[in-house]
Amino acid sequence: MQLKYAKSQHVQQTVSECYGMEFENLGSSFKELGLCMMELGLCLARICDKAIGGNELEQSLLDSCAAKGRLIHYHSHLDALLLKQLERSKATSKRRAGNIKPLEGLESNSIAHDANSGGIHSNLWQQWHYDYGIFTVLTTPLFILPSYLETSKTEDPFPASCFDECPSPTRHTCLQIYDPNKKRAIMVNAPPESFIIQVGEAADIISKGKLRSALHCVHRPSKFENLSRETFVVFLQPAWTKTFSISDYPHANSSFNGQCLVATDEEQQQSGQDSDNLSQEINKIVPPLSSRLKEGMTFAEFSRETTKQYYGGSGLQSNR
Repeated sequence: MQLKYAKSQHVQQTVSECYGMEFENLGSSFKELGLCMMELGLCLARICDKAIGGNELEQSLLDSCAAKGRLIHYHSHLDALLLKQLERSKATSKRRAGNIKPLEGLESNSIAHDANSGGIHSNLWQQWHYDYGIFTVLTTPLFILPSYLETSKTEDPFPASCFDECPSPTRHTCLQIYDPNKKRAIMVNAPPESFIIQVGEAADIISKGKLRSALHCVHRPSKFENLSRETFVVFLQPAWTKTFSISDYPHANSSFNGQCLVATDEEQQQSGQDSDNLSQEINKIVPPLSSRLKEGMTFAEFSRETTKQYYGGSGLQSNR
């Protein structure tokens, strides 16, 4: 198997110019880490195959011949403000150059509104969803806080000493999953320098429901609005041509029917009404598996339909 990365000569040149030799071997380090995570996923697939019978999980990963690596940065409110200011500055320059009408949402009061907008999902870095591959392997996250917040008084809004790595201020990973046994969402705890492996929908389907895919989100700590979160993820999936059979899939015991899955997390469990409201909201933004998976679908077709129903033009999370 190979671990594939997007290649950008511009990014490589920018990193080299800004940091010199400090990150010269960063790419090879991530590749080495990614290969380790990929091997971990293959070992887990082998163990699961032994427990449920057959070797379809491991073979499906080997048949794919590739995995996807992604470094994910979850913005802090400070990040959002700086990016918004940059966007606003560019829009102002364009208006001056071409006498263009101001863009909607870039008025002077929009920055403060974006940073403090409410809503039932405003405390999430990432909305509730299922991964649609076999396994998702993640590093325990790193958290970063700015050393100071007076960035507007400096010429460079991102000086080298501006951001410091810190332990999780909430003492958990901020990854939140639904526990079907306890009928509620819980925070995932993991020791530093360990890995987290999530089961995806493809593993659920291939194992005929013996492995359960994890409904999850990434929770934003409300008391630490200037906190950002970093994690490295490797997505393990079957070959695009892998065909799914659901003739003997145990629909009644899975999320296939789109039944209500999530109640609330501990921080939001203030009343039964709050729980009901959150459950209804989540069901509105998570398309049920039954609407995305049909008999004889290939993994490529399932992937496209899943992406469409989550994030397409009329997708349930297209405007979230």
